[in-house]
Amino acid sequence: MPFEIVRNDITKMKVDAIVNAANNSLLGGGGVDGAIHAAAGPELLTECRTLGGCETGGAKLTKGYRLPAKYVIHTVGPVWQGGTHGEEAALTACYRNSLELAKQHACETIAFPLISAGAYGYPREEAISVAVSTISAFLLQNDMTVYLVVFGRESLVAGRKLFRDVQEYIDDVYVGEHLDAYRENSRRYSWRRKAAMTEELELMAPLENISYGAAAPMLTPDAAADLDELLRKTDKGFSETLLDLIDAKGMTDSECYKRANVDRKLFSKIRSNPQYKPSKPTAFAFAIALELDLNETEDLLRRAGYAITHSSKFDVIVEYFIVNGRYNIHEINEELFDRDMPLLGSGTF
Repeated sequence: MPFEIVRNDITKMKVDAIVNAANNSLLGGGGVDGAIHAAAGPELLTECRTLGGCETGGAKLTKGYRLPAKYVIHTVGPVWQGGTHGEEAALTACYRNSLELAKQHACETIAFPLISAGAYGYPREEAISVAVSTISAFLLQNDMTVYLVVFGRESLVAGRKLFRDVQEYIDDVYVGEHLDAYRENSRRYSWRRKAAMTEELELMAPLENISYGAAAPMLTPDAAADLDELLRKTDKGFSETLLDLIDAKGMTDSECYKRANVDRKLFSKIRSNPQYKPSKPTAFAFAIALELDLNETEDLLRRAGYAITHSSKFDVIVEYFIVNGRYNIHEINEELFDRDMPLLGSGTF
């Protein structure tokens, strides 16, 4: 998939390049910088000594040495000074220059830490926003798989207003649905007990009291014709419906699958196979890319064999964004990631 948020140790990422949040000297330091140098071995420091340092926002490349990554791209993030000293432009440059350098060296996969959000004091929510927007813009024009690596149980979005709004929506919809389901299950249990007792009494009745219902009537020609028409209207599968929607929205295929955060190879499978059944996160991803409303989303999902259910927190979260007209797939994935749920377009075919 083009862009994925993962929980991992960046020094263990098996990618073409990992990005090191370095200092201007490029001679090692604490945090991610120190961990990368320790994992790569002393050869990394030896090569870094030949680079002559790096300016803030710039990026320089070395070999990965003992790391599973082929390359290390060193970039220097800005120190937060209140946001009025060009910090956003410098942080944007870190991501953009690192991606361009990876592209120049034919990298197909690259992993970033969250640059400047640690000791350099960049506000976390704003640092995430810069990372996501810059990476997303690059991927709309380029084919590369990009990982944003979060260490351990670190949270991306907990505490911000959007997170709280989504949580409130979950509480209203998901919890209410479960209370209703509990009441419904209780009612059905009582009904089944009564039905079982009634059936037992009927079995004890004389045989002559048993009546047999009439056979079901055959469909009339008119009713059969109506059924055929209904089937003709509903027999389009997910693949055909998706392609029709792309045309109707005036989008190109590449624009759609990139906005859906879906790999080109997966999209080719969907396009070439009219019977293709995607995963639910993938089906949702295309609905977000096409900016479908809730009814249109439900129809697209139904053609893949799914339904939106309020008994699933995953469904409720995605529904929140659709209902509120927020179609940034990476913003949605931030929320899903923090709740350990599958990401949209996450490559789960």
